[in-house]
Order: sequence, then structure tokens, then C-alpha cells
Amino acid sequence: MSVSSLCLRSLLLGTAMVMAAPALAQAGQAAPTGLAARPDSIEVRQGRMLLSVKALTDSILRVRIGRDGTLPEDASWAVSKDFRAQSVAVQRTADGFATAALRVHVGPDLRLRIEDKDGKLITADDAAPIKLDGKGFTLRKTLARAEHIFGLGDKTGGLDRRGKSFVDWNTDAYAFTGSTDPIYKSIPFFVSAGGAGGSYGVLLDNTWRAWFDFGHREDEVTAFGAPDGPIDYYVIAGPSTAEVVRRYTDLTGKAPLAPLWSLGYQQSRYSYMSADETRAIADRLRKDAIPTDVVWLDIDFQDRNRPFTINRTAFPDLKGLTSDLGKQGIRLVTIADLHVAAAPGEGYAPYDSGAAGNHFVHNPDGSNFVGKVWPGPSVFPDFTDAATRSWWGKLHASLLDDGVAGIWNDMNEPSVFESPNLTMPLDTVHKVASDDFAPRSASHAEIHNVYGMQNTRATYDGLRALKPDERAFVMTRASYAGGQRYSATWTGDNSATWDHLKLSVQQLINLGLSGFSYAGADVGGFTGGPSPDLLTRWYEIAAFTPVFRNHSAKDTPRVEPWLDGPEHLAIRRRFVEERYRLMPYLYGLGDVNARTGDPIMRPVFYDYPQALTAHCDQSMAFTLGKALLIAPPPKPESPQQYDICLPSGGWYDLWTGMPVTKAAAGGAAFDTIKETPKLDRLPVYVRAGTILPRQPLVQSTSETPSGPLTLDVYPGPDCTGTLYADDGHSMAFERGAYLRQSIRCEVSDTGLRIAFAKGEGTYRPWWRDVAVTVHGMSAKASISVRGKIVAARHDGAAQTLGFTLPYTPGTSEIVIGGVK
Repeated sequence: MSVSSLCLRSLLLGTAMVMAAPALAQAGQAAPTGLAARPDSIEVRQGRMLLSVKALTDSILRVRIGRDGTLPEDASWAVSKDFRAQSVAVQRTADGFATAALRVHVGPDLRLRIEDKDGKLITADDAAPIKLDGKGFTLRKTLARAEHIFGLGDKTGGLDRRGKSFVDWNTDAYAFTGSTDPIYKSIPFFVSAGGAGGSYGVLLDNTWRAWFDFGHREDEVTAFGAPDGPIDYYVIAGPSTAEVVRRYTDLTGKAPLAPLWSLGYQQSRYSYMSADETRAIADRLRKDAIPTDVVWLDIDFQDRNRPFTINRTAFPDLKGLTSDLGKQGIRLVTIADLHVAAAPGEGYAPYDSGAAGNHFVHNPDGSNFVGKVWPGPSVFPDFTDAATRSWWGKLHASLLDDGVAGIWNDMNEPSVFESPNLTMPLDTVHKVASDDFAPRSASHAEIHNVYGMQNTRATYDGLRALKPDERAFVMTRASYAGGQRYSATWTGDNSATWDHLKLSVQQLINLGLSGFSYAGADVGGFTGGPSPDLLTRWYEIAAFTPVFRNHSAKDTPRVEPWLDGPEHLAIRRRFVEERYRLMPYLYGLGDVNARTGDPIMRPVFYDYPQALTAHCDQSMAFTLGKALLIAPPPKPESPQQYDICLPSGGWYDLWTGMPVTKAAAGGAAFDTIKETPKLDRLPVYVRAGTILPRQPLVQSTSETPSGPLTLDVYPGPDCTGTLYADDGHSMAFERGAYLRQSIRCEVSDTGLRIAFAKGEGTYRPWWRDVAVTVHGMSAKASISVRGKIVAARHDGAAQTLGFTLPYTPGTSEIVIGGVK
């Protein structure tokens, strides 16, 4: 920013503060004594306690409290050093400061009040804001009646966290229920929506066994704290939920663009027991024409469940297997759990090299901690040591050499069998030698919740180092805030019940709001066995979720898609096929997520805020991007008719292409339609104002579609679409080898205009022609491109107008006459 810009900004802020003086007085807080102003922050002392509030940006504040007058260490596993170091200049006020977006007030009792620039309350401390209890602490904030709470990762308990309490402690929660807490992840970030000042978020950056209470014990109080560790949290202002989530991912990092194949259908089981069985699964998928991109191998492909080994009896030639599957357009993802068999003197290289490098977690007496897991007695890498992460990453070389496409990190809470607390003893010792932390030893009580995240970091960085020009794909069960930088995730060992199908939708929505856009749930349920109807409905819904993987446990009924007969197979295949047809749209959402942090799968209120207070039961509804609204039955096992609330503006039925609603009459926020559940139908709607890219059906993303790219145009307000393409697997897109092209449409008195902007990037996509279908066309119309008339096809019954044009990445315009 130039000096002149800074001067102008300061002048504007100063003017704003003069105008706002009466409002500041109304805040009702006297100026605290001991307030010290900094260019970007304030510090306030009360007795021995020190409060620091720093403006990292105009909309993100960092709050730290030093209980003995010294602020906690400025280090974080979740937030990078560079982001923590940045700041903006603030305008000093009598009791705090102002940024271009916020006003910060601090009372004499250290009560913090944050408002937007118009004085609307965003969040405020309760009357008893801070309680210290030994090394523990509790922070209390007011919770307005209108607020709803979301986030915290994939915790159970429904979509809205209000009225509930939660604990952050990564736990191997096999066969968890809809009320089990804690489970696998600890993402101490929540989003509040519905308050006077709009949406806001809070990240409590504390890795200990933190807890949150959202009006559970006290109706209008949000309380959170931890038994130890730093009092260090961030407040992220909106006012929209989308702005909060984007800024949260600015703070903790964006998920990297995933390889295209990871968005395809994926088949797994614990376990496919041999190479022959794995080939048979792939052959059947191809025989039944079920589009598929990945088959997964669980622990039984290994020798005695030991990571980085292969059972050569069952899998005599892993490289040959990956090659054979590759010829069918199918990749192989294998598991690599973090527990290393404690096998001295047995020639087990991971143990021998790890012991030689002192890479394992220790007991307090200095010996290696040994716990029982799948290989038997096992040792555990010390992932908070950068040297250990480097060592771990290199262990994957042989798997990559054999053609393995991705790595699955399971059991990384970490889970330990036959342990009273299901994990390591809390006094187990970790070495912290990473990032900008001061080198030291730390207890497992402190490191537990970041252990799985650092495991995935080691895996991701290792894959990137071994194949620098390939995108790394890592799947994890456990993680912490910021873990989206390294891995996709899934919701763990769910059950084959209707309740778990519903729970999975809510978990995936909250994971997306918590930064993990690439997330999925085991289709059909991991434990138990789904009924045919349940599995079919799960396929239908999962086809519109970010990660689409069928996975089930040993000693449970098989759940491959063909097992319930041809009628169910036909329905399941149809939904898998629709996902592949929508792949250009889905992959484009991945590009948007990598650049902005917007989730791929979203709550309806993310883009349509009025949905937050809709009268319909929206406990199963979600959107895929902004354009597609998926509305499964809120009671998925019930044949009862239900209401669907479609936000105002108009919607089309994805399956028929016909308009369902127009702009809501009289300015209403919703149109309500009634739906009677049918097993072979899932209601999916397209927003009026969408230009939706689709492709011809393929059996794998490695297959080049045959024919033109399809653009379905659904005229309406703010009519937009985007084309995105790259090679789908390499890092060349970071060097400009991509295509990103925006398209707009506009209805006027003279007709419909479709305008293509000049494409960005150097990548040439697979399509050479574009087939355009305009929906809602009740009559024929003329079409011209650069003044030339183009032949078109009108379908009166479907109300569509279709035509095909050569594709150009440059600017172009299509004019359709007679549209009103």
C-alpha cells in the first residue's frame, strides 16, 4: 500500500470515528486503565493479567491473554507465521480501536465487545468474561436468541450446534452414534449466523482437551476453554457466512486443488484380500458399466499389517496390479497407518531406520513408547519433529514406485488398543522441533489433537517431495484446524442406518464450513449392513458430495453396487453416471475452493441467507456450489410427503430441465413445493441464472469424453457460469497451464445474450465444440453469432432451444432473439 493510500485510509478512519462518537458512548463501557495502544493493536492490563487484541486484517482479530502478564508463545500448528505476523493499522478510540470494518471496545474488567462499522453487535463477552482455574481457563460470551452455531468439524449432534456442548479430543469412535462425542477430529472453530452484526467465527487455537458450550448449561451464553495451554483465539467477522469461511481459510490455509480422479467414484472394503479379488472387483465395475476411478486397499494387503510392507503371497506383484488397473482407468490408493511394528532385529526397515534416527515418541523415562495396534506391539513416529516428518515421507517411495496413486492415513487419533484412554498415556513425551515453536519437549496431553494432522503433513509433504510435479492425495481420519492443507477426510467408522445417512450429510456440511471441503462418508455405512433401499438412497445422495467412496467392514454384508439386483444397480449406476456428467462443474468447484475457501458442499444458507430461518425441515438439504440444491427427504426412511423451501429467484428441475419456480411473488423469501419420496428420485434443483457445464459420459476421468462440452443455460438473475480445466493431475496449473473462462447471460427486451469472456491460462481443454441448451424456451427463437445465423433445435415439450458451436477460448457472444 502506498504512503498516500495509508494517509487517505487514516483520514477516512478518523472521520468515521468522529461521526461515530455518539455510538461509541452508547456502548456503555468506560475506558480501561492501563490501556497501551500500538499501531495495529491494544494491550490492556488488569492486575497480573494482560489482554492483547491485534487486527491481522480489517475483519480478523487475534485475542491473546497472558495470565501472568506475559503473552503465550507466538506459535501455532493451525495458523502460519506469515499470517500471524501481518496486521493493519488501526484508529485509536477511548476504549479500544477501529478498523475499516470493525470497532473494538474493552472495558475495565477486560470485557471485549466487537461491533461492525455501523455499531451492530458482532460478539461480546459475558459479564464474567474470563475465569482461571489453575492452568485451565474458561471464556464466556453472550449468545443472542437469533444465533445459530455451525462448524467444529464432523462432530455429531445435528447441523446446528446451539443448545449442545462438545469436547475436542481425537478419539477412535468405532460405531459412533448420533450423540457420541468426542469422535475423530478436533477443529476448534465455530461459525455463528443470525446475529445482529451478521455471521462471525471464532478459532480457539489451543491443542489441549478444549471444550465448547453453546447455550447448553446457560441458555444465552457461549462458553469455551481448556485445561491448559494458551489463551489464544481469533474472531473473524463476516457479515456473511461465506466471508467468515473464506477468511477462516485465509487464516488456516486453503485445501490444495485435488487431482481430478479423486472426485470420481471410489470402491473400497476392509479388505480386498488379494490381487485376484481386487482385479475381479475392477472387472465387475467395468462389466456393469459403473464409472469408477479408484479402488482402495486396506491393511490386509500388507505383511502382518505392518505399514510399508506387502503381503507377497496375496499381492505378489503390486506394480503389475496397479498397471492392470490403470489400463482400465482405475487407480489404487493404499493405507499407510502411522503405527510402526516394534520389530527389532527382524529386518523391518521402517522400525530400524526410525530407531536409528530417534524418530519415535518416548515414555517419560526416555524409552520408546510401545502400544498395541494392528501390527501388534508398535512404536509411533514423533511427527512434531520436522526431521521425523521428513523421514516418514521418504518411506512412501516404494509405494509410489509401484504406481500407488494416493495414501490413506487411518488410526491417527492416535488409536492404541488395550489402553484405558484408547490412546497414548498423557505423559508420553513428544519432541517439538518445527515451524516457529521454541524447541522443547511436550506431553501427549498437549500434542494429542494435532498428532493426526502432523501425520498427514508428513505424508503430504513426502509425496510432494517424491513426485514434485504431481498433486498429492492423502486421506485422513483425524485432524486439527488447518489440516485441510494436507489431506481430504472422511467421517470414520459410521453405521449402516438411516440415522447415519442423515448424520453424514450434516457432518459433511460442517466439515466444509470448517475448511475441509474434500470430505466424504462411507457409503452404506462401515459397520452393520444396509438394506437395499438404504444403500440405494445413500448412493443417490453421496453422488452429490465431495468424496464418493463405498467402504465397509470385515464380517459385514458386502455392499458393492451390484449386490442387490438389477433394479437397485440401475438406480445406483444412474446417479454415479450423473456425477460423471457433472464433472466439469464439480472440478470447477474444486478450483473455486482452492482459491477462495468456499466449500464444495454447503448449507443452503451459505449462498441463500434467508434459508437460515426457513419454515421447512432442511436437516438434509444442501447445495453443491451455489447452482445445485439437493433436497433429500428430511426423514430419509419415511414415505411421508415433505416440504422443500426453494429460495426466491427461480429454480429448475435438474432431471427434466423444466422450471419449477419463478421469482417468488410479492417479495417472498421462498417458494414451497411438496415432494413425495420415491426410491428412484432425488430432488435436485438448478438455480435460475446458472450456466452449468456438463460432459459426455465416461467410465473414468482418465478417459477423454467423446463429443462436445454441454452448457445448460437456465436464464435468471445474475446469470453466470465458469469453465475450468487442466490436466487433472500435475502441478502445471500453478505455472499457468489451466483454462478458466467466465460466461454470463442476460435477458433483455430484445432477447437473450450469452457472453464468453476471454479465457485465462494456456491449457487447451479436451472439447472442440460446445453444445448449448437454453431452458425455459417455450417458443422458437433466432440465434446469431457474430452476425451469422446459427441453426437451432427447439423442443416444445421440454421447452429447450439447442445449438452447437465451435469452441474458442477468446471472447464471443451469442444473441438469441425473441426471448422475454
